[in-house]
Amino acid sequence: MRNGLMSRWPLLRQIFHGGDGTGPEAMSDRTRSLHMKNHGAGVTQSVCPYCAVGCGQLIYHRDGKLISIEGDPASPISRGHLCPKGAASFELLTHPQRAQKVRHRRPGSPTWEDMELDTAIDMVADRVWESRERSFVEEKDGEPLMQTKTIAHLGGATLDNEENYLIKKLFAAGLGMVCISNQARI
Repeated sequence: MRNGLMSRWPLLRQIFHGGDGTGPEAMSDRTRSLHMKNHGAGVTQSVCPYCAVGCGQLIYHRDGKLISIEGDPASPISRGHLCPKGAASFELLTHPQRAQKVRHRRPGSPTWEDMELDTAIDMVADRVWESRERSFVEEKDGEPLMQTKTIAHLGGATLDNEENYLIKKLFAAGLGMVCISNQARI
């Protein structure tokens, strides 16, 4: 029995059978049965949403549930590395205190209330249009101007050129906005 116990001791297995202590000689029955948390999960390649760098991410999922988010070693940009914000992507999506509903605080009210998404979108659209109508300048000094300076747009850094082109068309040509910028420039 003592001999059986001694033969299971990783140090003695390493001494008698060789190895550097990182292979099978260092494993117990328990460690041989362990698997990574994403073992058997599906994986989808993605891009980190935080900045314009575009680091590659691997999104691991099982049964419609997010398992983990890790850097993609095949990404020529990040080579599997993520900054602290990118590495926290999993928490962004799974934290129990993540906002799941639209919240609104009426002017002068000390409390927040839940609001349906469609109601919130309609409210924002109505306010944008009302502000545009109130402040739209069709001409200045006898020359056509067709602009408003009371509405602004700040785009996200992960938007590509095509998306920024459409934003510029919609907000500048469609609404007359001149205050348009992008987070990547700041």
